[in-house]
Amino acid sequence: MEQQFDQNRGYLEAVAYRMLGSRADAEDAVQEAWLRVSRADTDSVENMRGWLTTIVSRICLDMLRTRKARREELVEGWLPEPQVTLEMPDGPEQEALIADSVGLALLVVLEMLTPAERLAFVLHDTFAFSFEEIAPIVDRSVAATRQLASRARRRVRGAAPPAGGESAAEQGRVVDAFLAAAREGDFERLLELLDPDVVFRSDRGRLVVADAPPPEVRGARAVAEAVMARAPRFAHMGRAARVNGGAGVVVARQGRVIGVVGMTIAGGRITELDLVVNPDKLRRVRI
Repeated sequence: MEQQFDQNRGYLEAVAYRMLGSRADAEDAVQEAWLRVSRADTDSVENMRGWLTTIVSRICLDMLRTRKARREELVEGWLPEPQVTLEMPDGPEQEALIADSVGLALLVVLEMLTPAERLAFVLHDTFAFSFEEIAPIVDRSVAATRQLASRARRRVRGAAPPAGGESAAEQGRVVDAFLAAAREGDFERLLELLDPDVVFRSDRGRLVVADAPPPEVRGARAVAEAVMARAPRFAHMGRAARVNGGAGVVVARQGRVIGVVGMTIAGGRITELDLVVNPDKLRRVRI
């Protein structure tokens, strides 16, 4: 059983990360699943991956319900833990892997859903579980479960950033131009790179930053001013990276990651910027 579980561990962590938006929480959920599985009788299990996914999903649902109540007490500005890689895609296979990634912007939208909506949406729309399989997990009828996923889908479509369809190379050019403008303090060039309705979100966690912008800033000029207030001091330490499969920047000082920026790009302009400087969420980021 241990071997079968380990063979599915990466998949299960991917499921849990999409539900929880936290790599640490996802690993905890999978570890809790292993504790339950190790004590269970698996002789009659026919679909091992489906059975394991059900166990992890139930654990995630409990964690989401607990966290929803707890997060209301936290300071605003929550963002998911980023996943960072410096390797740029250089072929169809890598492009496909990136397309299958879940971006920071989408995880922010998923956070708006109820725990049951999120679970139904993730399992059905991402991992192709049937509503008959999902219904017992959320303790709803099949019809009600279908409505959960449908309602979640509408909310995601209504709040998700527009899909630009740019290739990784095109995204890379925008990121390079963004870094160059930040390093040179070129306000007008930065303004050209930003969509008029751009949104800039930041998660500082417990980090106290004097004169920091609010957790959410909207509009190209306001965002450009917020970026330029600090970017020139840190941009020379930044480099282009893939953040949750999309465009982004990682900032490191003496080998330690101190900031990650996820970007959503459409029409050659940046429509969303998600800055994570929360130390608790950067501990696992390595470059």
